[in-house]
Amino acid sequence: MRRKKKEDLLPQSGNLYVIRREANKPMAVYPQHQITINGEKKGLQAKGKPGFDLRYGKYSEIITPEYEFAFNLNGEIKFIKGRTMEWPHPFEQLKRTDGNDWVYYSCGKEGGERGVIFWLGEYYLPCLPYPNNSLDRAEYFSNPVVMKALGAWSMLFGTLYELQANGLQPGDKDLVERILAHDDNTLYQRSKRLQEIIGGRVSVLPPDTRHVDYEVVPLSISQGCLYHCDFCCVKSSNKFQVREKEDILKQIKSLKEFFGRNLENYRGLFLGDHDALAAGEEAITFAVKEAKEVLDIGGSGAQQPLLFFFGSVGAFLKSKPTLMDALNRSGFRVYINLGFESVDPETLKFIKKPITREKVLEAFEKMHAVNARYENVEVTGNFLMGERLPQGHFPALEDLLKNAPGPSRGKGAVYLSPLKNRGEDEQLLDRYFDLKSISRLPVFVYLIQRL
Repeated sequence: MRRKKKEDLLPQSGNLYVIRREANKPMAVYPQHQITINGEKKGLQAKGKPGFDLRYGKYSEIITPEYEFAFNLNGEIKFIKGRTMEWPHPFEQLKRTDGNDWVYYSCGKEGGERGVIFWLGEYYLPCLPYPNNSLDRAEYFSNPVVMKALGAWSMLFGTLYELQANGLQPGDKDLVERILAHDDNTLYQRSKRLQEIIGGRVSVLPPDTRHVDYEVVPLSISQGCLYHCDFCCVKSSNKFQVREKEDILKQIKSLKEFFGRNLENYRGLFLGDHDALAAGEEAITFAVKEAKEVLDIGGSGAQQPLLFFFGSVGAFLKSKPTLMDALNRSGFRVYINLGFESVDPETLKFIKKPITREKVLEAFEKMHAVNARYENVEVTGNFLMGERLPQGHFPALEDLLKNAPGPSRGKGAVYLSPLKNRGEDEQLLDRYFDLKSISRLPVFVYLIQRL
């Protein structure tokens, strides 16, 4: 057995390491076109989340003197990384989402105790191409070096057509055909098809989906939200309603066809929309059981599949132990993310959230009880962050976090979500680190990201 070299090991949080394993398939080199094609490869295979290197599961790769292009099992472009000295950072890269957004993965501006991992819980910062609540407003998409990489992706098509005409090695022919079948227009149309299947775009993902790098299969079991808070800019104004079982089954069938072979690279399932917990036990357990059987998420890997969904305070307080029991036995590691927003009465009134301080405290207490009781269920919570909130918001939040029970089984993360009109980012980041330093629970910043 080959000894593991140091360069085979990638750093993980908590000084853990994972091994990069690649399939034993030879690389095909085409010197005339200065291209190397790596057939099917295996990325990170380990417990826990990836570090700097986000390429896990199975993928293919094309390398040119200037760029690395990575493709999923369907031949869709997934990553672009620069290889020259002008590229901003050797660990940074572009990633395309299933919603057809290009996201730039940055290592952040600062290192040390103010590094990205200490406020996002990850080694990387997704820089989004649309308005968002990030505390790092670096404009990577105005950087000509980054934009040049997107242009290089389009130019690669011409080179691949030439290779196809001149003859490819047997193992590369099918791969190149799949890539050429997924040009920019096709990828755009596929993103629209995904929205059509689930009934609209996923405007926001739970913060816990960071554990799978926001790579989830979306399944809508409800629409709308019980609350229509004044501060929220991502939720719809639709009246809350539960999807019919027939609709859920139709989605699952269509999702299996849509993701195709690349489905084996997913280990996360997201139940939408903005308050799936309010859909009730019957709808949730039905959707989870059917999705697990048909989609087989995480079925081919050694890692436990993950289930994510949002819940309101009201829906969480109404949820019964039978639901938590069923989720705990579902085979998934379950993450339920609650929108607390504030524990200050004036702030709740200010954001027009129709719940009381008492209900927030009751739900917060229940969160700890659920996390302590159930091994495979984790409840997390969101609070707002902004200098323009009422004066009582931060003192009340500080008191709550300082006197909270310690984390049960290391669970119960609190996410602080910066408001759109929030004040100075540097000042707010200082406020975040102050709260993190006194909190008895894990605390991170919530980056609002769509699918």
